[in-house]
Amino acid sequence: MIIDTTEVQAINSFFRLESLKEVYEIIWMLVPIFTPVLGITIGVLVIVWLEREISAGIQQRIGPEYAGPLGILQALADGTKLLFKENLLPSRGDTRLFSIGPSIAVTSILLSSLVIPFGYRLVLADLSIGVFLWIAISSIAPVGLLMSGYGSNNKYSFLGGLRAAAQSISYEIPLTLCVLSISLLSNSSSTVDIVEAQSKYGFWGWNLWRQPIGFIVFLISSLAECERLPFDLPEAEEELVAGYQTEYSGIKFGLFYVASYLNLLVSSLFVTVLYLGGWNLSLPYIAVPYFFEINKADRVFGTIIGIFITLAKTYLFLFIAITTRWTLPRLRMDQLLNLGWKFLLPISLGNLLLTTSSQLLSL
Repeated sequence: MIIDTTEVQAINSFFRLESLKEVYEIIWMLVPIFTPVLGITIGVLVIVWLEREISAGIQQRIGPEYAGPLGILQALADGTKLLFKENLLPSRGDTRLFSIGPSIAVTSILLSSLVIPFGYRLVLADLSIGVFLWIAISSIAPVGLLMSGYGSNNKYSFLGGLRAAAQSISYEIPLTLCVLSISLLSNSSSTVDIVEAQSKYGFWGWNLWRQPIGFIVFLISSLAECERLPFDLPEAEEELVAGYQTEYSGIKFGLFYVASYLNLLVSSLFVTVLYLGGWNLSLPYIAVPYFFEINKADRVFGTIIGIFITLAKTYLFLFIAITTRWTLPRLRMDQLLNLGWKFLLPISLGNLLLTTSSQLLSL
């Protein structure tokens, strides 16, 4: 049987188009995954630069100014330096736990960003248990810190890992109870539904006004979860010589550095979603989309506005967290545990009871 040359060319072109189509589908599938990762990485660099500038302003000194305009490339220069530094391993430590610990700390926090909405349809995974998935995944990070401290074969590092685990357990419970109160108010655990429930009444519908006690408890618990001053006991320099990261160098030390700021960024985003109305910046009873006359045809512009509003609220909370670090002294370990178990836990339980009672009376 003789096959015409034009038929062979047509078959080849067909298969070529099919292969190009498959490659295009794979690339398009990876875009929603890598875009948030890139955005979060840039956000971490911005936080590092902001912390250095704000701390310099509070202490009346000059911050970074030589690496790029206004020193904005200083964090990138530090990351590049850590990337090329020698990666040392403790001779008598557990090298597997020592290597896996930083990866677990970073990966668990990155997975939390799956359920963060930046717009009505701008979310990687709109799950019905979104906020509780964040709590469950973020609870894995202290396990990585404990593995790092134990694998270092250093008593100071091990104590730092134990402090991180104890601190996380102490403040995870009040934080979870506050999230449960928000879920009861919104009749949903989906992050998108929680933001939509706050948009019904405009500015006064934010959970900040409906749950002021829960907001304060959530704020304190978030700072403790992120190990920020005055709650940075797992890496206290005076008694632990930097704690669980004492034996680390190079890129593995850089991963701990990234995980700390990444956790702060994700926690700030959840504060925005749970208490500050998410992507909806509403003046009293005037929503921003109507203010800018955004309709369905202007969906792209509305999405950009939503992202900008979410980031503006997030960095407002970040400013508070950074200012707190350079204002308050560090707590002692007994003070930290007493604050978590004797004050925040009863207050968050009382707040949950009040929220449940109000919801039952409104039925």
